[in-house]
Amino acid sequence: MQYVRLGNSDLMVSRICMGCMGFGDAQNGQHTWTLDEEHSREIIKRGLELGVNFFDTAIAYQSGTSERYLGRALRDFAKREDVVVATKFLPRTQEEIDMGITGQQHIERMLNKSLENLGMDYVDLYIYHMWDYQTPLYDIMEGLNEMVKAGKVRYIGISNCYAYQLAQANALADKYGFAKFISIQGHYNLLFREEEREMAKICAQDNIAMTPYSALAGGRLSKHPGETSKRLVEDSYAKLKYDASAKQDQIIIDRVSELADKYKVSMSEISLAWLLTKVESPVVGSTKLSHIEGAAKAVDLKLSEEDIAYLEECYVPHPLVGVMAQNTQETSKSKHVWSTGNQKI
Repeated sequence: MQYVRLGNSDLMVSRICMGCMGFGDAQNGQHTWTLDEEHSREIIKRGLELGVNFFDTAIAYQSGTSERYLGRALRDFAKREDVVVATKFLPRTQEEIDMGITGQQHIERMLNKSLENLGMDYVDLYIYHMWDYQTPLYDIMEGLNEMVKAGKVRYIGISNCYAYQLAQANALADKYGFAKFISIQGHYNLLFREEEREMAKICAQDNIAMTPYSALAGGRLSKHPGETSKRLVEDSYAKLKYDASAKQDQIIIDRVSELADKYKVSMSEISLAWLLTKVESPVVGSTKLSHIEGAAKAVDLKLSEEDIAYLEECYVPHPLVGVMAQNTQETSKSKHVWSTGNQKI
């Protein structure tokens, strides 16, 4: 495994971040295909053996059971100081707003619940999951800064935002002496490269780490024609993101398959080796031991400039999908895919 400094922080993280969205009670959340605790623990343990020290979860994943599974596994298999744990919080709900709960209070409540789920005193990276149009940005940044000052959070990150929103937030933090976002977790892979327009440029300029999710496009970049999986069949949210562009994306998928055959490696290794030339540490979900083993191998796979150009040349612009498609003032009150489920906060 190779390691890299995460943006403007002192966190040294593995080039592969284990995404934990696939861990959690399948009967208790947005997804039906997630792994139970026993199988989640096997994959977390194998990741640690392969040198993975960076783990990403969220309070929204399967009503907090992803956080709980991860926390218990890390307590059993690792020392707290040897791992970097990231989790995410959601915007205020209308109910909280009606109750007069401020943005600062909301962040503290969310974080305390995540720490309870994880069984930890602090998280290394606390991520703003999606833009909250109903809460003043000052309240968000002050609330996060208070949690850093309290020692419950080491650094803060953001997910699902525009480059101008990231710049606006960090400018406000600069003005008031608050903690700044050191990382962005956006939607970025060979099939969806819209982050290259502006986000990648501001990150390079300001040394903000890119830790993208959906690194394998919900499994589409890891399977040869005819191959399938429980997630491919049941993940309706991924279908929402990728089905509309499936025909044009298939050209790129076929090229990934071709290079995998050429190098005698998996398609996952080709797809991730490409992404690793662009970002610090992609978030890679694993629901089988072979998934995390393939991801670890990708770190050592070097693609030629010709290979990279071959994979990139057929890309065409894509409309925004998923959470980013709802990143507008007009849709801020619409129902989103993520919620805290049945957790009491």
